[in-house]
This record gives sequence, structure tokens and C-alpha cells, in this order.
Amino acid sequence: MANSSKQPTPAQQKYQQLAKKNEPPRPILKNCIRAFLAGGVICLIGQCLRELFIHQFNFTEKTAGNPTVAILILISVILTSLGVYDKIAQWAGAGSAVPVTGFANSMASAAIEHRSEGLVLGVGSNMFKLAGSVIVYGTVAAFVVGIVHMLLDIGG
Repeated sequence: MANSSKQPTPAQQKYQQLAKKNEPPRPILKNCIRAFLAGGVICLIGQCLRELFIHQFNFTEKTAGNPTVAILILISVILTSLGVYDKIAQWAGAGSAVPVTGFANSMASAAIEHRSEGLVLGVGSNMFKLAGSVIVYGTVAAFVVGIVHMLLDIGG
């Protein structure tokens, strides 16, 4: 079996050292604050929508979740199609990757980027390259959690 990790040449090592020396420092604290604020605002919007559905449209706490998620996805897709979500993501970093809105943005971006290739081979296939892995891992995780729950429930 061949060694898959090749050692860099002396010239490559020298270049890596030079690049690392001249790399600007990352503003980690500022990035964390931005991510926290952006993620918090997205979650606050979701909570406000949930409260709106509960108090204005007489949903229960249990049933208000589905329309809230649907509205957040719709907002994310609209902002992605207008090019606004990308600007938010550049400023917010990981904070814009709140699961529902970040996933909707990723799928909408893939669909928009490949629309010239057609609906099936462009939009459909490229959009679900991302979604496929998320769906598979989500399904496997749900199966494992269900088995563990069942095993724990049998004993109790």
C-alpha cells in the first residue's frame, strides 16, 4: 500500500512558511459575535412567526412549528434568489447556517446556479447532490435514535 501523505518539497515548505507568516490574523471573536447575532436574529424571527401563528391564527404550540418552518424556508429561498442571503452569509458566517434557512439557501443556490442545464439534469440533479447526503444521514440518525428509544422503552 502506497503512502498517501506525501511530504512537501523544501520549496513548498518554504512557501507554506512564508504564506503563514504573511496571512492576516483571523478576527475570531468578531466572527463569533456576528455568527451569534445573525443566528439569534434568524431564531428570533422564527419565534416571532411561531407566536404569530399561535396567537393570531389559533394554532397550538405543537402545530405552529410546521408553518413557521415553511415561512422561514420561503424567506430564505426568496432572499437567496434576490442575492441578499449571500450578502447576509458573508457578514454572518456560520450564523447564517441555521439548519432550516442554511439548508434552504444551499438548495436554492444549487438550483439557481444550474438552471441553464435544464430542470432534470441541471436543477434536479445538482440540487439533490447536496440534499441526498443530508436526507440519508438524517434518515440513518432517525433510525438509530428510534431503535435506542425502543430499546430503552422496553425496559421501562
